[in-house]
Amino acid sequence: MIDTHAHLDVCADRPSAVVARARAAGVGRVLTVGTTLESCRAALAIAEREDGVFAILGVHPHEAASADASRLRELAALFASDSAVAVGETGLDYFRDRAPRGAQRRLFQRQLELAAELEKPVVVHTRAADEDTAAVLAGFDGTVVLHCFSSPALLEPALERGWYVSFAGNVTFPTAPELREAAARVPADRILAETDAPYLAPQPRRGRPNEPAYVTHTLRALADARGEDPVELEARIEANAAAAFSLP
Repeated sequence: MIDTHAHLDVCADRPSAVVARARAAGVGRVLTVGTTLESCRAALAIAEREDGVFAILGVHPHEAASADASRLRELAALFASDSAVAVGETGLDYFRDRAPRGAQRRLFQRQLELAAELEKPVVVHTRAADEDTAAVLAGFDGTVVLHCFSSPALLEPALERGWYVSFAGNVTFPTAPELREAAARVPADRILAETDAPYLAPQPRRGRPNEPAYVTHTLRALADARGEDPVELEARIEANAAAAFSLP
């Protein structure tokens, strides 16, 4: 199994311990994500140190008004490492609104341009910004991964454009039937699973920090929603992740 989105640098335990528990649970690969230049460097260091870990590097929309938003050349330089596999997470967050929306859109566009330049996939964070997210992505022809999918209104554009759709622990919540309905509609070759650890622990682990080992709960919820065998879906998700992120 693979966890396609975790933040190992901010988990409470050492990354080596978190990764070891993931392996014991059958999760052999983890993609760890940076959201600032500092956390991108930390994520990359973890990926270069831990077998089966790869890095997704970007500047989060919450940081669109920070100094990091003007340091994308420094971000680009980190992609000299073979452990860096995607740009992100980038996108728009109008729910928290921690940065001006215009600055968020500009940063999102610039990171899409960086992804195109590097020929890397882009991992997209979007909250309460469906229309603008779809509009900005309309001009991008590369590989798109909708991280922690929670916007059913973006499902149709995702299906039309062939974007990957990644589900996190919130798909297991009793209050989220619309996410399970969306999961049932995603084509077999476009579905992914993640934890977003240490956030969004799945229902069986609610109230405690999330970690990559718990992606197995998300897998089971997805298999139930799709009426599929969990073992077969696990193999499909691994193949999809390998294709989306060009993993060895």
